[in-house]
Amino acid sequence: MSTMAPMAPIPVPESSKSSRKPPLKVVVALACKRVQDNICKFAKKGLTPSQIGVILRDSHGIAQVNSVTGSKILRILKAHGLAPEIPEDLYHLIKKAVAIRKHLERNRKDKDSKFRLILVESRIHRLARYYKKTKKLPPVWKYESTTASTLVA
Repeated sequence: MSTMAPMAPIPVPESSKSSRKPPLKVVVALACKRVQDNICKFAKKGLTPSQIGVILRDSHGIAQVNSVTGSKILRILKAHGLAPEIPEDLYHLIKKAVAIRKHLERNRKDKDSKFRLILVESRIHRLARYYKKTKKLPPVWKYESTTASTLVA
């Protein structure tokens, strides 16, 4: 009797089945106008678009604002003149850079934080270049570490 090693299964191309996404269920059926009013109210309180989306999802049961109103939160804010001056992702990067710089003032020998600050600031410059090109920031806007704390205050 010869003992042969068991062979590996032969790969067979699997057929994929097409499917459609089920429509999103809106737990609370708010009218489009009421949702827009809520978005504007939250923006006037000083919340960012992502924070507004989290509140609408968690406490109002609106999974996707786009499915209810037909437009995204930021577009609704722009239409009402309540959009943030600088884009949210750039704002949070600047906030992180300010926090690292504040940490470095207290801990001068922290080489790792100094390196991370360089990475964060280069990301800020890259993102700012993109936003200037897409005209979401004015062409004269420039990130300066000395005035960054006033941008996020």
